Amino acid sequence: MNEIKEKIKSGYISSINGSLIEIKGLENYVRLNDLIKESKHKILGEVIQIYSDHVTAQCFENTSNLKLNEEVISLQEPLSMELGPGLLGNIFDGIQRPLEATFLSSKGGGFLKRGVDLPALSRTKNWHFKPVKKINDYVSTGYVVGTVQETELIEHKIMIPLGISGKITYIAKEGEYTVSDEIYRLKNGSKEKSFNMIQKWPITKNRPYKERGFPNEPLITGMRVIDLLFPIVKGGTVAVPGGFGTGKTVIQQSLAKWCNADIIIFVGCGERGNEIADVLKQFSEITDPKSGRPLLERIVILANTSNMPVSAREASIFSGVTIGEYYRDMGYDVAVLADSTSRWAESLREISGLLEEMPAEEGYPAYLPSKISSFYERAGVVKILGEKDSGKEKFGSITIIGSVSPPSGDFSEPVTSTTKRFVQAFWALDASLAYSKHYPAINWLNSYSKYPEFISDWWFERDIYWSEIDIDWYECRKQINSILSQENELKNVTQLVGEENLPENQQFILFISRLIRNGFLIQNAFDSIDCFTDVKKLIGLVKLILLLFKEGKQLLKQGFLIEDIKELDIVNDILRTCRSIPNNNFDQIEKLRKKMLNEIESLKLTYGVFRRK
Repeated sequence: MNEIKEKIKSGYISSINGSLIEIKGLENYVRLNDLIKESKHKILGEVIQIYSDHVTAQCFENTSNLKLNEEVISLQEPLSMELGPGLLGNIFDGIQRPLEATFLSSKGGGFLKRGVDLPALSRTKNWHFKPVKKINDYVSTGYVVGTVQETELIEHKIMIPLGISGKITYIAKEGEYTVSDEIYRLKNGSKEKSFNMIQKWPITKNRPYKERGFPNEPLITGMRVIDLLFPIVKGGTVAVPGGFGTGKTVIQQSLAKWCNADIIIFVGCGERGNEIADVLKQFSEITDPKSGRPLLERIVILANTSNMPVSAREASIFSGVTIGEYYRDMGYDVAVLADSTSRWAESLREISGLLEEMPAEEGYPAYLPSKISSFYERAGVVKILGEKDSGKEKFGSITIIGSVSPPSGDFSEPVTSTTKRFVQAFWALDASLAYSKHYPAINWLNSYSKYPEFISDWWFERDIYWSEIDIDWYECRKQINSILSQENELKNVTQLVGEENLPENQQFILFISRLIRNGFLIQNAFDSIDCFTDVKKLIGLVKLILLLFKEGKQLLKQGFLIEDIKELDIVNDILRTCRSIPNNNFDQIEKLRKKMLNEIESLKLTYGVFRRK
């Protein structure tokens, strides 16, 4: 009977079209998105179409040398992530094959062999398990039965899988175990089941939670232009579009190093192999600034380069967000960095072309918007399943930051324009800013964020009080945006008549806007002080600039010349503040405020308040 059952679960290849194969004999025994495996070369694939006389599958590896009539078997399960201790610090491909172990099994040669079947998580490494539940305790989905110190930075919580509940009849004592060892047993009614540290979860299915929460805390990035003008919340979504050389990858690396998320999932999707190699090398050398430990101890990397099969590229970003949801369910704040979603969309276009589907704009499939939305909708702040912590609900979050690589920097192309419909923040990278060495090259006129109203209370609680300029973070942001917008409006007039022929109040706007750009918006990612600006220093610096703006307008009204203001020593001090004053030395910014007020008072006393132009 078992032989017959195995026989009806196998079929044979009837057609080969690039990465797509047609299989006869499985049409009555597979479901959509089930995995299949070609027997000879052990090539893995996924069922994407089912007809009455055949099924179509996309292969996750190269299909060269495949022949007609070769056997294909059904694995009777969808593509799923293996979840458990050992994810952090590891590097996987788009379908969660461990790249280091796969390369070693390929015995050198510089290339990965096809058909390597290795578990995602090591079955031989021991982990120190500490139980937190006892025998006869009742547990259900999301309850934590024990912990493993996965890295020095992150404690891994062993949770009850979805849909499982019962009374604990056995739980392992504290000690060393592999992920496949029995850790606990549950009894529900007359049934008793054994569990280890591993869970599996389909990549296309959202992991459940109690309910969505309300985003009210920003994801602090340390980049001033983002944290002030275009902030993002924990659980938010943002697109980072930009042409070649505009700094998308540097921004992603800065976010991975400095943002206040607990876990980073970095998905290198379809980028060039040498660029992915550089990212891996740099991540391995970066030290986490908060703990002094290697940054890799809180990062999971999925590397799927442009020369890898497009089907695995399509799966990679969903693989990343599935791993992110797993850590979210432990109560962590997770940031998923996808670089780049344009390459992922190109894989959809290529597969759609092989399927001979009706193309939409620029050859992309008509379902591109639904695919993009299904990715970004998995972000959010949620109440997680499991027992409460001291009577309080536990929360976790996923923030999704997706890079977009529009051809020639054209933001009207389909992937960029479609992505804008599903994200709440948009950091538009400008080639002209990048080529003029302005980093981050985020164009303050084309970018936006819809999150400031959600986080204004959070910033208000951390505000600093200066009686001379009594405004909060939200008002600071509003005034900076206003000055930069006025500068843009004056740009054409300045080109016609020259800046020196403008009224002095307009010249002052241009002067302050240059001060904002050169002393606040520009940031050196490789400077030990300037690479990260904390909340207090950011507020102090922007208030210094706005205080000068406020006092300068008063001086102009009293008859002083704009040259008098430009010659103040405080102007150069503000320009040097970002690189000269560390985050933990806020007293220096207080001294600059007093120095500014003293200089302005001295100016009034020296020339008199009745000076005329």
